[in-house]
Amino acid sequence: MAGERTVSRLSVLVIVASTLLGLLTVRLWFLQAVDAPSLEVKVREVRTRTIKISPERGRIFDVKGRIVADNERILTLTIERAVIAKPLARQQMWNRLSGALNMTVTQLEDRYASKRFDQLQPLPLKEDISEDLAVYIRERSEDYPGVDVREEWRREYPFAPVASHVVGFLGAIPAGEKSESYYKTLGYDPDARVGQFGVEQTYEAVLRGTPGYVKYEVDSRGRFLRQLERKEAVPGNDVQLTIDLEMQQFTEQALQQEILMRRRTEAPTVLAFGEPDPRYPEVTYYKAPAGSSVLLNHDTGEIAAMASYPNFDNRWFNAGITSEKFNQLFPKTDDPDQSILVNRAISGRYNLGSTFKPFVAFAALNTGQLPNGTEYTLRDQGTYKLASIPDERCQLNVKCIFKNANCGNGAPCKYGRINVVTALAVSSDVFFYKIGEQIFTERGNRPVLEDQVRLFGFGSPTEIDLPYEYIGTVPNRALKQQLAASGAIAKEEGKGYYVGDNVQLAIGQGLLSASPLQLAVAYGALGNGGKVVRPRVVKAIWAPGTPNGKSNRVNLDEGLVIQDFSAPQIVRDIQIRPEVLDPIVRGLTRVITGPGVTSDFYHATTGEKLFRSFPKRALPLAGKTGTAQGAGNLPWNDSSAFAAFSKNPKYPYTASAYLEKSGFGSRAAAPVVKCMFTALINKIQVAPAVPSDPLDPNSFEVAAPQSLPNPLCLVGTGSSVRD
Repeated sequence: MAGERTVSRLSVLVIVASTLLGLLTVRLWFLQAVDAPSLEVKVREVRTRTIKISPERGRIFDVKGRIVADNERILTLTIERAVIAKPLARQQMWNRLSGALNMTVTQLEDRYASKRFDQLQPLPLKEDISEDLAVYIRERSEDYPGVDVREEWRREYPFAPVASHVVGFLGAIPAGEKSESYYKTLGYDPDARVGQFGVEQTYEAVLRGTPGYVKYEVDSRGRFLRQLERKEAVPGNDVQLTIDLEMQQFTEQALQQEILMRRRTEAPTVLAFGEPDPRYPEVTYYKAPAGSSVLLNHDTGEIAAMASYPNFDNRWFNAGITSEKFNQLFPKTDDPDQSILVNRAISGRYNLGSTFKPFVAFAALNTGQLPNGTEYTLRDQGTYKLASIPDERCQLNVKCIFKNANCGNGAPCKYGRINVVTALAVSSDVFFYKIGEQIFTERGNRPVLEDQVRLFGFGSPTEIDLPYEYIGTVPNRALKQQLAASGAIAKEEGKGYYVGDNVQLAIGQGLLSASPLQLAVAYGALGNGGKVVRPRVVKAIWAPGTPNGKSNRVNLDEGLVIQDFSAPQIVRDIQIRPEVLDPIVRGLTRVITGPGVTSDFYHATTGEKLFRSFPKRALPLAGKTGTAQGAGNLPWNDSSAFAAFSKNPKYPYTASAYLEKSGFGSRAAAPVVKCMFTALINKIQVAPAVPSDPLDPNSFEVAAPQSLPNPLCLVGTGSSVRD
């Protein structure tokens, strides 16, 4: 029995051994006959390294070819990850490299541990190394196995900080799974720099180009043996702006200088008859923290200048500064007054004040709300009482009496008998209060005024080719409910849309908000006869490598345009009837030229004193001042707005400016627009655009200050009326 069991066990072992031997034979046959091609590929992959070649990013130049975003060739030292995969080998390599690179071992190790570098590509150890260091490393390849030097490109902004809000800057791919996945899908490396603001962001796909690669054969230590394959990178397309760099620089200078002047200006604190207000015994100056301005060709939609202050130097984003210094330059803040990286011309959320009145006048004339149009008059005695609210409610907590702005003596202005033309010229609130009430109550509380002003683009995006545009708001019931739900206004206020809301809308106050660009587009529609154009800052896309010209320019005569945006894009043709448009233009013209009205005394229009020295024959203008009341109805919280358009078809331009917490519309914003139009017709010195001085990495100035060579265009007497 024992012998039989022994034989049985031997038989089992023989069967198992035969089976294993058979399986091994089959596996060997499979590897040699069937899977040989794929194994050969894997072996080749182990013995080769593929290194990407970064494409040269497309350049950005202004309408005349001046280069505002360029590229500088730099050398980057890299190392194959396989060479430093083991801790001991890595430590030895860091010890050898730290002296040559002037980096600590900790800094090198931090690079290795960082997740922002592509784990399948050689690790970048240091960017922008010298040619001498590159030669030194290459001559000692046996001491630095796997170390290589590759060419890359660094973005340069020769004229910074001019046009920085328009041009933008590059930065690391924004953190977040969605963003990282998006760029990975497009073939970006994790450590790639991408457009994060301005044109650099909007036209990222156009400017980027197509990466190339080089494939090398390497030995077991990661040393390069020979080049196997090379595909050159394709440079990105060039982008031409509609911006005129010299006009852009002038606009920024005028805006910044006016803001600094307002900070040194006392805000009025008086009661009736000019008596000091005892609540404010100390001198108070305007805060004037920020502002913006826009110059728009209202026929084509091309932006000739777009300024926003505070400005910033976009070279800081390529300066290699520490995160601590970056946070000092660009501190995170919830205070909108302190925000730097925001283009206020397109992202500003502002009440428009009386600059909104022309569109209310349009609504009244276009819908027949004013009986007999310009023949309709009313007697402005300085106050307006709502007719639709019963007296008993007025005696409770409902505001029924609305006043004009004060005339410098603490009492509301009284303009006497006026029509719509004069109401625009002197900016009578009473006239527009009445429109706001009656266009609402006499038409069944329907949103007639809202619908009419939306024709000009208010409450909708302009669709400019820049990121982060604010679409604005036109007040209605839905908006109030939304704001109440978010806690922005009291829940009681969100229950409905009332007469008082429409009255406030009629003078550009309340929950109305818009950007300076929206204001410019709307005024441009008045200037061109009713066409709402889509604004843009890019004129054309050019083939890569537009030839260089002289003096930091490209040669536009030798380049190739592959996409031209010159044809205007008309968003909407309002088709304003002459009997509607003409009185509005006449009223806005009188704002600039006068005359005002005489009732108890002569009331000048809000702009005639300021524009007295302006060359009106060379460039007749039509425009409107506006003062947006600030927190607590305190004068030093008032924001200043002004918009105007040229009536000379040779200069089809509209300009707007908005200066936050800077006072009356004619005192702060209007001088900036006045300067812009003066420069447009070459009646004042405009400094040539010259490349900036090198950026001082030790400086703590976010941007170098700018000022006008000749500030006389800012000089003039603004209106003493808060309008």
